[in-house]
Amino acid sequence: MPDRLPTAGDATTLATGLRFPEGPVALADGSTILTEIAGACVTRIGPDGTPAHVADVPGGPNGLAVAGDTLLVCNNGGFFVFTETDGLTVPGHGNEAWRGGSIDRVDPSTGALEALYTHCHGDRLQAPNDLVLDGAGGFWFTDHGVRADGSAGGGAAGVHWAAVDGSAIRPAAFGVDAPNGIGLSPDATVLHVAETYAGRVWSWPVVGPGELGRHPDAHPDAPHGGRLLYDAPDGHLFDSLAVDAGGFVVVGTLGAGGLTVIDPDGGGGVHIPLDDPLVTNVCFGGPDGRTAHCTGSGWGTLFTLPWPRPGAPLHT
Repeated sequence: MPDRLPTAGDATTLATGLRFPEGPVALADGSTILTEIAGACVTRIGPDGTPAHVADVPGGPNGLAVAGDTLLVCNNGGFFVFTETDGLTVPGHGNEAWRGGSIDRVDPSTGALEALYTHCHGDRLQAPNDLVLDGAGGFWFTDHGVRADGSAGGGAAGVHWAAVDGSAIRPAAFGVDAPNGIGLSPDATVLHVAETYAGRVWSWPVVGPGELGRHPDAHPDAPHGGRLLYDAPDGHLFDSLAVDAGGFVVVGTLGAGGLTVIDPDGGGGVHIPLDDPLVTNVCFGGPDGRTAHCTGSGWGTLFTLPWPRPGAPLHT
């Protein structure tokens, strides 16, 4: 990684007072649209940091993507219970009101909300977490899964594909432990998925719409056929991710708060410590695409960092 990566000293706070922000997408007008999981809403942050309410999304709006003139939202159904200690917001498991999650569609001009998908092949979606459009009329998303004891993970956790128009949904990979962040390589031929508690990133070749191939370097103990791209040190938990134009996978990191930048060729990773123990997500924007917009969910902030490469183009 020859290019200089930013440090905490390079960060500029753009917005504060957000309720566990996630799912940032940088827009062409200089604003950033994101979800507030604890606030159960979608919010637009103007270039000057001013927040504007876009839509109420009951449950737990998490990952977000812009699909034409609508928004797609991964809704975990209110799976998390949030506690606040000295201004720090921390998610936990065990919401007794949780009944399952969904993929929602939001009209940003009116705030109208509809559930696009609630089931896959007859099984209820549990806790959809993050998504990425594939540029071919579909999107990949992760379901964090929920075990019988109310904790994340379990047999329902996996990677899915669905059509943007609501016409088709199918599973793509199971045996992933509490999958969270998801993203595509710049040429859309490789799918990357982060596991939260294991702190690992897996990669698969994309062989068709909704179809993943077995990686030629698949881990022998991985029934899903993925390649183990990176295994983080203990205490580094992985959340959502983005991919830059160099193919580097940039993962929001919990516990050891910050960003982890992973070489797509298997050359290891670099951790950038930042001033929030719960950095959950990142996207790229700005006039040249070289500004990282990061959600510091513990302290409820959106902040920016200069980045050495543009972000990989997002399909819309």
